[in-house]
Amino acid sequence: MTTFSNIRPSPIAGRWYEGDPQRLAEGVDAYLTKAKLPELAGEVVGVIAPHAGHIYSGETAGYAFSAVKGKTYPIVAIFSPLHNFHPAPILTTAHSAYRTPLGDMEVEENILAELEEKLQPHGVSLGRIANDQEHSLEIELPFLQRALVGEFKLLPLMVRSNDPDLLCNLGEAVAESLKGKVCLLVASTDLSHFHSEEKAAKLDGEMMRQICSFSPEGVLQAEKTGKGSACGAGAVAAVLWAAKKLGAVSVMPLYHSTSGKTTGDYDSVVGYGAAVILK
Repeated sequence: MTTFSNIRPSPIAGRWYEGDPQRLAEGVDAYLTKAKLPELAGEVVGVIAPHAGHIYSGETAGYAFSAVKGKTYPIVAIFSPLHNFHPAPILTTAHSAYRTPLGDMEVEENILAELEEKLQPHGVSLGRIANDQEHSLEIELPFLQRALVGEFKLLPLMVRSNDPDLLCNLGEAVAESLKGKVCLLVASTDLSHFHSEEKAAKLDGEMMRQICSFSPEGVLQAEKTGKGSACGAGAVAAVLWAAKKLGAVSVMPLYHSTSGKTTGDYDSVVGYGAAVILK
């Protein structure tokens, strides 16, 4: 295992997911194995996956990451929200690697530097954050570690903005930086929060319709108008713009669930969706 001197320590291992490596690996593998996918008509460019604790959204995440099970992607670009306040609209890590109980993953610093250079003409810079408490990016890492074959480097991006121009510039700049490289895009988002199961079905259905219509503009508009809901709408939109630039042509829904399946409380649920982006 490669060692790094500046590692982001996990603030959520042992709480949001298993802290014991063997139990974590077994749990993630079970989610990946349980997911039964339709035939995927194309090459996987990216996935959209939820980011709640594994006991709540792990089953749904299993569908997203089973679409890349056994595949090799030397670079994985993860777009997530940042749930805490920060003045920068787009953030990345100040660390050289991320750590989970399953091991360390190196940050792709060269591409981050190239991305910053491409964003400068648009007046956008990447804020660097150390020791962040953000769960939405990290929660996907054990799935990637168990699903993918071989080591991979991370391009971690935390999105606080829902501005279409900024997100389009971000997505296209990421695509330009990744052009010609074997890479995977990951959009981390949950759907509606704390509505009844019936209302969640409507809000989640509209958001998934926009996602699967391959419409980043529609995703942002649904969030803005309240017709749909996703805490990572900005992250999803940026990934869709990046995927278009990388040649993707379609988005396929894979699975939807809510927290009610775990808690038994259907009066106040959180929605989770999984989808795959194809070319």
